[in-house]
Amino acid sequence: MGARLAVRDVSLQFGGVKVLEDVSFTVEAGQIFGLVGPNGAGKTSLFNCVSGHYRPSSGSITIDDDEVLGSPPATLARHGLARTFQHPALQLHATVLENVLLGAHSRLPGGPVEWSLRLPRTGRSEKALRQEALELLDGHGLAWAARTRADELSHGLHKGVELCRALLMKPRLLLLDEPAAGLPHSEVEQLIETVRRVRDDDITVVIVEHNMGLISALTDRVVVLDHGRKLMEGSAVEAQADPRVIEAYLGKDAADDAA
Repeated sequence: MGARLAVRDVSLQFGGVKVLEDVSFTVEAGQIFGLVGPNGAGKTSLFNCVSGHYRPSSGSITIDDDEVLGSPPATLARHGLARTFQHPALQLHATVLENVLLGAHSRLPGGPVEWSLRLPRTGRSEKALRQEALELLDGHGLAWAARTRADELSHGLHKGVELCRALLMKPRLLLLDEPAAGLPHSEVEQLIETVRRVRDDDITVVIVEHNMGLISALTDRVVVLDHGRKLMEGSAVEAQADPRVIEAYLGKDAADDAA
């Protein structure tokens, strides 16, 4: 079953600069939830707080009622959290399959000593995970690239590889940071179908995205951020019609016209 995420009064400050201020929302298990807002709104910073890359100045973040604020990514992986990045973080000189297998580190039994000794249990697990990685690549139309170096693929294919790596972690909560950025329209349509399949596999999904067509097609609810603060919460349709959101994106004159 998908995980439930609750963000409560999260603030983030670097020196004297407030990046996030008292942001709160809840993502119910099994939802596809959107985080939207203009550039500089704090969306990726909030993702970094949830995924353990930033430690908030204050607040609470829980996954299924377990407090995880300030936990490192490795601990969050054990809570079922995986994420992708706005700019895919791949090992460019490694093969696609090797990159996907990096998502399996939290699922290998034992620890570094057992792995270095190459005990039979480790070998069996690695073989099973390799097969699972190949099946994921096949399911996302990337089986042909399994033994191709990542630096030989396009930006759009990098995003597909990174998604396969995240899914190999067997997450219950998946954070997608601008998954449609740089994709042509045909690949955005494929992405929408992919995210729907992910949700059907009982994974809760939270998306940061500028493509409002994708947000409208996918999300159950959205939160709009502006200058680090929560501007509104509701459906994508409600967000697109809200004068405050229009002003944040397009300016006050556009908001007055819409009103």
